[in-house]
Amino acid sequence: MLEAIITEHEHTNADKIHDEDFLDILLSIMHQTIAAENEQNHVIDRTNIKAILLDMIVAAIDTSSSAIEWALSELLRHPKVMKNLQHEIHNEVGNKRIVEENDLHKLNYLNMVVDETLRLYPVIPLLLPRECRESITIDGYFIKKKTRVIVNAWAIGRDPNVWTKNAEEFYPERFIDKKMNYQGHEFESIPFGSGRRRCPGSQLGLITIKLVIAQMVHCFEWELPCNISRYNLNMEEKFGLSIPRAQHLHAIPSYRLASDAKHE
Repeated sequence: MLEAIITEHEHTNADKIHDEDFLDILLSIMHQTIAAENEQNHVIDRTNIKAILLDMIVAAIDTSSSAIEWALSELLRHPKVMKNLQHEIHNEVGNKRIVEENDLHKLNYLNMVVDETLRLYPVIPLLLPRECRESITIDGYFIKKKTRVIVNAWAIGRDPNVWTKNAEEFYPERFIDKKMNYQGHEFESIPFGSGRRRCPGSQLGLITIKLVIAQMVHCFEWELPCNISRYNLNMEEKFGLSIPRAQHLHAIPSYRLASDAKHE
């Protein structure tokens, strides 16, 4: 599959019929020697490119699905938020077709729901390790040069000094006057990290999460199984590289679009 994608890009590059993307950049530096500090020189070849693409795909699977599952969990626990989101989508899209990617820029409340989900449940709770380049004291803590530092994005997103006393609550309206861009410059919520080591697939991940959530709440009404109420839904987390639910979410859908709705 990856070989076919690479070959297609090589052919389209020859014809110059599309804008440059991530794979085009990798192909442009293929076979070039890259010098790494204190290491031998390396050359990026076709196999390396396939490995990088595979990493990008695999890294997006667990993280996106986990974020979507947490969002639906919170929407089921907060039916008013669910109705507000469904109402917004209905006003912008109607009930004759499903949500498409080019609709997303019109769905402001959806953005707030996703922002709040990523604040409480960042895709990677502990960011990739950094190395402190110089000795420094932060809030009374001395950090020696060369110390390996791991940033707790989960704790940052729930800090009551930043997010007020209801920091543990799911409340999308807190983002009414605050727009997140996830470029790593807004340190009160950094689910994709910051700096040169931030997630390279953040934009793809955001689009995927928003589109799936929008389609699921637009196409279906959702309810919990009869023995579970929204008040006792298990919201425990399972520790790992990502932050999945300890128990998978079980919910019952019922179709809500018009019978002649288009599903292309």
